Amino acid sequence: MFKVDGMELYGWHLTLIQFLIYSIMAQLESIYCAVINERRKIPIYIYLQIATFTVGTMGFSNVAVGYLNYPTQVIFKCCKLIPVLIGGIIIQGKQYSCIDFTAACMMSFGLIIFILGDSVVSPMFNPFGYTMISIALLFDAIIGNIQEKSLHTYKASNNEMILYSYSIGFIYIMLGLMIYGNFLDGFYFFFTHPLQTYGYVTLFSISGYLGLNAVLSLVRTQGALTAVTVTTIRKAVTITLSFLFFSKPYVMQYLWGSLLILTAIYLNLYSKNRTSWELIIKNFIQYLRVTYTINYSKSPSIYST
Repeated sequence: MFKVDGMELYGWHLTLIQFLIYSIMAQLESIYCAVINERRKIPIYIYLQIATFTVGTMGFSNVAVGYLNYPTQVIFKCCKLIPVLIGGIIIQGKQYSCIDFTAACMMSFGLIIFILGDSVVSPMFNPFGYTMISIALLFDAIIGNIQEKSLHTYKASNNEMILYSYSIGFIYIMLGLMIYGNFLDGFYFFFTHPLQTYGYVTLFSISGYLGLNAVLSLVRTQGALTAVTVTTIRKAVTITLSFLFFSKPYVMQYLWGSLLILTAIYLNLYSKNRTSWELIIKNFIQYLRVTYTINYSKSPSIYST
């Protein structure tokens, strides 16, 4: 989509269409599930906050797409664990282990190495793109913690969360585009490239809506940090497939940075499942020991006559 000449100027218009589709799908879901008249559980002022951060996350992320290559965008989003961890401490008063902090530090170093590699590969190294994606990352971390706290406190449904957050966010973006006079330009640009714009944004908005429901379910049941870890693994697979199926410039810094980030993801998963993983490892070692003992006792000794 962003290969269309001039598309990088209309990241906010793209975000407007995404929010509209998300709102429509949430409304259709509420009608289908017969919850259209269900009373709102989360106070409106909280939705005003969530909508603000959601607009910032998706809007700045879409703007950054026009200035960064795809692997760099994905690797940045993989590092959402860092601000989510900090946000969990500040917003929810959570406590994390040394392993969690080690994982966050490793992720930071991996990200730095990846950025250095990107500056070598791309002669159009654009600090503006990094600024936009960093702001989006910060907002995204705040959203996860506020959503987790709100869902647990008020027992609201995923549908309610999406419907109000994205409907209010749509109004925010519409007002912003109309005030700054970019709405008609964006509409005309999208109208002249309907397949590459409206067609593609509809497809990935539908898939994004389904993914958002899954993420909110994870946030509700497992917490924001676990949800971010799962989505980070998905992004790691995405970036691997991106290098496999599409020709891209490659430097060793990409490899070392990615390995550090993947190790950090592993440490985070280990921290969340430490007891069960240690039990599995202990049972596996015991199995190997028993198997070796049985096989060794059955094998004839070279000294026997």
